[in-house]
Amino acid sequence: MERAVTFFQSIATTTKFTGESKSEIIRKSLHFLIALTPAVAAMNKTATIALLMIGILGYTLMECMRLCGIKIPVISSITSMASRPRDLGHFVLGPVTLGFGALLALLLYPSNAAAIAIYALAFGDGIASLIGKFFGKIRPDFLFGKSLEGSLACFSVVLVSALAVSGSLRIAFIAAFTAMIVEALPLKDYDNLAIPVTVGFAVQAAMIAF
Repeated sequence: MERAVTFFQSIATTTKFTGESKSEIIRKSLHFLIALTPAVAAMNKTATIALLMIGILGYTLMECMRLCGIKIPVISSITSMASRPRDLGHFVLGPVTLGFGALLALLLYPSNAAAIAIYALAFGDGIASLIGKFFGKIRPDFLFGKSLEGSLACFSVVLVSALAVSGSLRIAFIAAFTAMIVEALPLKDYDNLAIPVTVGFAVQAAMIAF
């Protein structure tokens, strides 16, 4: 676990970006890890669900302890590095909604739809945030302050990942379009719930229809 802290600290110190930008890189590095869920679930879905639940409950407990002034080795350090300015002095909700988003996808949908939904959460939302943060220049009103570049990046990576899972361009397009629309909404940390649930629903409906 100490190696995890060292890894994320190295990201923060070696990148040319500073302040909130470093936090965004660390936060999305954590975000991408949820993409491992479908592979683990393919080996043992029940154990994966149990691990997600234990992780959510464990993190919640440790975060409550941190807010009470009890510093938890490793977890508190990573949470501090990944916190947004709005999170200071508050419960950092992102990891909880991230875990719940993956958990809901596994519980609600068959394996392929769940995998597409979780990849949309991990890669679509993660890449959109990074591209928007560092390269986003076009921010029309209908994107609620988010960038067109980030939305297109979200669409592209979800299209590729969904096509790899489903083998269907039609289903991949539906998944990518749904993820792009939901990601653009001003949901803050709750997009971690909305993206996998809506993408999974759209993909499953498309699989039944086509």
